[in-house]
Amino acid sequence: MAAAWALAGCGMEAAGSAATAAALKQQELEQGKATQKVVEQQLQDALQQGTDRLQKLDQEAGQ
Repeated sequence: MAAAWALAGCGMEAAGSAATAAALKQQELEQGKATQKVVEQQLQDALQQGTDRLQKLDQEAGQ
């Protein structure tokens, strides 16, 4: 009977480890999404700056 309890304990430990691993993966996923959002915004800002600069140069050349 003690062996059965020991094996059941191992199963509980494995389930707990799996839950912990899943929670860590979820956190990594959320951090990745946040990083992606920041990088996308930085890219949009850089593209907008380039567009603004081109428009300014076109205006200056047209004057």
